[in-house]
Amino acid sequence: MKIPPRRPQGQPSGLFDRFGRRATDMRLSVTDKCNLRCTYCMPAEGLEWLPKPAVMTAEEIVRIVGIGVGRLGVRELRLTGGEPLVRGDLVDIVSALRCRHPDLPISMTTNGLGLDKKAELLRDAGLTRVNISLDSLHQETFTKITRRPYLGRVLAGVQAASSAGLGPIKINAVLMRGINDAEAPALLAWALEFGHELRFIEQMPLDADHGWSRRDMITATEIREILGTVFVLASDPGDRDGAPAERFRVRRRDPATGGPAGPVLGTVGIIASVTEPFCSDCRRTRITAEGTIMSCLFSRQEFDLLGLLREGAPEDELVRRWEDAMWIKPKAHGMEHTGLGAQDFVQPDRTMSAIGG
Repeated sequence: MKIPPRRPQGQPSGLFDRFGRRATDMRLSVTDKCNLRCTYCMPAEGLEWLPKPAVMTAEEIVRIVGIGVGRLGVRELRLTGGEPLVRGDLVDIVSALRCRHPDLPISMTTNGLGLDKKAELLRDAGLTRVNISLDSLHQETFTKITRRPYLGRVLAGVQAASSAGLGPIKINAVLMRGINDAEAPALLAWALEFGHELRFIEQMPLDADHGWSRRDMITATEIREILGTVFVLASDPGDRDGAPAERFRVRRRDPATGGPAGPVLGTVGIIASVTEPFCSDCRRTRITAEGTIMSCLFSRQEFDLLGLLREGAPEDELVRRWEDAMWIKPKAHGMEHTGLGAQDFVQPDRTMSAIGG
């Protein structure tokens, strides 16, 4: 695997890039395996999983997180996959991380399958909160999207996480034209009723079949218009602080006047990675399940960190490798300009499940 060019001498310690951004939010994948087959992520037959020896061990995960937090200024950690819950030692990993980093926010992105059995164990181990992917509340639509009939199990996982106090729970939903886009207001009403924060995510070109097109995706503007048939959205005045979602306060729409009716019910977020990119304030660094550094979700370059660790390299060398890899982070979307769907955009070979969201 390639070695990144050395960043110029005299730069401050930390995960800075050429554009003045500093990564303080680590997304670390604990596995590439997943038990769903979502159409916008994986082919129906699944993917070829990594052999177990290629995947970071619990001890290696703890060591790499420790370097990020202790040496490079990482301030929050999100465990991702694949599906993290398929990893048998996940609770032990969270417990070890919490023991070493008592004040570190540790969250997890999950599809919710099995969370009903592990929510309390994860809370007790030190998990802070969860993001749960859920694109539909209708069994038929859910099965069409995920190719698995497990909606009831996912909803049980959401309930268990809520009961365990793993909140605020964020629900991630991808809208697809003609499949679940009409369900957006009902999904938001459900999230508001139970006190969850729903976040709609523009579909990104990270599918295994490379069938994505900007023409077919539901844009942030369309999402706001669909929600506007039932609700009134007003920009949340709070500081976005590098978060990918633009947040809106939500009130019911008065059918008679068309204006807002009643109190603010909660908030909804829209992550517009394609049409309203936020790359200029990106603060994320990603570590794949096999321990490679990805500076950008759409980068086609990865740099090996786990190999160095297994070779017994000094910690200073691991720090330099990580800093060097982040220094050459692309300006946006894996390129030197924004533009998913642009003629010069090249979709990464990896899917979202293989990268770690």
